[in-house]
Amino acid sequence: MIFFLLVLLGFVSATFGSLLGLGGGVLLVPVLLFLTTAIPSVPVISPQEAAGTSLFVMIFTGLSAVRAYWKQKQLDIRRALLFLTGIIPGTLIGTSTSSIVQTNDFMLYFGFLMLVITGCLWLRQNTKPMETEKKNKRVLMISTAVLVGMVVGFLSGLFGIGGGSLMIPILLVWFRFPVKVVVPMAMFIVLFSSLVGASAHFVAGHIHWWYALALIPGAWFGGKCGAWLNHRVKSRFLLVIMKIVFVLLALMLIYQGLF
Repeated sequence: MIFFLLVLLGFVSATFGSLLGLGGGVLLVPVLLFLTTAIPSVPVISPQEAAGTSLFVMIFTGLSAVRAYWKQKQLDIRRALLFLTGIIPGTLIGTSTSSIVQTNDFMLYFGFLMLVITGCLWLRQNTKPMETEKKNKRVLMISTAVLVGMVVGFLSGLFGIGGGSLMIPILLVWFRFPVKVVVPMAMFIVLFSSLVGASAHFVAGHIHWWYALALIPGAWFGGKCGAWLNHRVKSRFLLVIMKIVFVLLALMLIYQGLF
């Protein structure tokens, strides 16, 4: 029963992650932490293991989604590589830092991060992107992209969220790229940040293999499903649901972190 619940969790988190370019870790990590406290029969998992397992699972989400977006010819790899130059070292630093963060502090910080992400998603819904390639070139500065990538990579490695949930609002609000460019680009970034973060967490022994094996099948098909739904479902409605879920999970994590 628990195995099938985890398969479903992997599918749902990957579908939302691929559909909106979020990666899925921002939903997967808090739910994993919640399951270990709410269901006695579920194996206990530490915050570091939740982060490492989430990043490992997101490799398969990213591969599935990027493969689908590549077939649809929607990937802008040239722009994504600019951010990866900062994300990779940032992810390694964040992963190293996660080992010294206490459980209560982890939940508290993660809760506040989710509230920030919810606010960024609100900005996404109310920001009109630039229309032309010329304007995008003027806005995108290499140094800024590398700096942003380092910050996002650090938070990705620390919390196991892949980085897409942060890159999406940054690319839309700050760099003002069109949505059709942003979502596939974010999933490409998630793939490589997850590879780096999961490798570092693997060395540190932070991957819970029982959870990973249960989550991967759902994550693979969820990544495909999200990419397929990307141009078939209105994202505004999904963003409303996502924001509600994020706020509820954030409040739960903050409560657990404080008490």
